[in-house]
Amino acid sequence: MIGWLEAVVLGLIQGLTEFLPISSSAHIRVVSELVGWEDPGAAFTAVIQLGTETAVLIYFRKELWQIISTWTRSLWTPALRGEFHARMGWFIIVGSLPIGALGLLFKTEIETVFRDLRIIATTLIVFAIILWFADRTARNKLTLEKHLSFTHAIVYGFAQSLALIPGVSRSGGTITAGLLLDYRREDAAKYSFLLAIPAVLSSGLLELTEIGEGQAPAWGPTILATIISFVVGYAAVAWFLRYISTHRFTGFVIYRIALGAFIFLCIALGWISPMPT
Repeated sequence: MIGWLEAVVLGLIQGLTEFLPISSSAHIRVVSELVGWEDPGAAFTAVIQLGTETAVLIYFRKELWQIISTWTRSLWTPALRGEFHARMGWFIIVGSLPIGALGLLFKTEIETVFRDLRIIATTLIVFAIILWFADRTARNKLTLEKHLSFTHAIVYGFAQSLALIPGVSRSGGTITAGLLLDYRREDAAKYSFLLAIPAVLSSGLLELTEIGEGQAPAWGPTILATIISFVVGYAAVAWFLRYISTHRFTGFVIYRIALGAFIFLCIALGWISPMPT
């Protein structure tokens, strides 16, 4: 059962790491293990992600309104179907299909074997190397408005679905795909955040509906963690978008490799157990 101190710490971690390419679910899992807390589980993680996604909804509220309103009107107004915001509505829907299908297909594994810290450490390091390669080779020139297509949306979608494994990072996976497709760093990040909205909201709401009798979490601490993740997450997304407009991802790559190596060291020394307790 999550306590108040855990709620504050995990809410801060979720808010700080959700939008950075370093995996929020990995950090929550690792920190809980290091300090001896019970693994909060995929359900708790999904619910507090509602806080950070609310931050995205508010941060991009004007653009989201344009997307929703233009896409809706385009359903009966053919002249609007070529508009960027109408097309973006379809790109978000299509890009969300892979993670929805794979999330349902591998739901049991996501909540059990994928939370093995050895898997998390491996994905942190491997995807750090892939991100470094993508960042170094990307031409950083394509924009969403001119170049995003259904094919690219599907590629982004499958990249996002890799984040079902803690350690990959939802933003890291999709941003890496965007860089490999030669999108500008800020455009790749922006679409990553927009694409995450349906997946995260549906995941959190699904976990809420599946809570059975006797399985209800400590709602007070869970709500507190969600509120904290919202406040910190809003600040984090604003900072991140400014940062990557002028900086490469090298710092995040180094951090991911160091964290993965640290996890392997802790396991080897017996300080932590690789499987959830």
